[in-house]
Amino acid sequence: MSRGFVKEEDQEEPPFIPPRAPLPPNTPNYVTKRGLKALETEKARLEKERKEIDEANESERRKTLAVVNGKLALLEERIQSAQLIKEEEQPQEEVRFGATVSSVVQEGKSKGFERTFTIVGVDESKVKDKRIAFTAPIARVMMGKRVGDQVAFKMGDQLQKIEITAIKYGD
Repeated sequence: MSRGFVKEEDQEEPPFIPPRAPLPPNTPNYVTKRGLKALETEKARLEKERKEIDEANESERRKTLAVVNGKLALLEERIQSAQLIKEEEQPQEEVRFGATVSSVVQEGKSKGFERTFTIVGVDESKVKDKRIAFTAPIARVMMGKRVGDQVAFKMGDQLQKIEITAIKYGD
């Protein structure tokens, strides 16, 4: 049908569907058991939300449904592409996906600063909870290293030497 026969108020703007955390091109979607469970829980929540949509205004109902369906589609892509990495199958003496790494800055402005974080999938990363994505620069530089190894990491305009002090797998 020609747009000339459509009333202006009937033309709806497509809803904004927030993108998921980006995965670099050609990068596998690694997930921990915890991360996969979180994706499945999110899917169940969105499916429940979709069933419970009850907007009196038909236009608002369609918009809400479109947003929920869009989020579900993006989520389903992530679940389908998820590659579960079992932490207990990782080499326990090396920093790998799923490791909780403790380190201390050996040189630089932050000398003596200690940090601990767990390397996880992009969907479950949350810096506030000390979970960083395996695609993060600090995680990439530490991969394959062992306790006692030092890595050089550029933080802002400063190069820091960081020593790995502990590696642990599992919660």
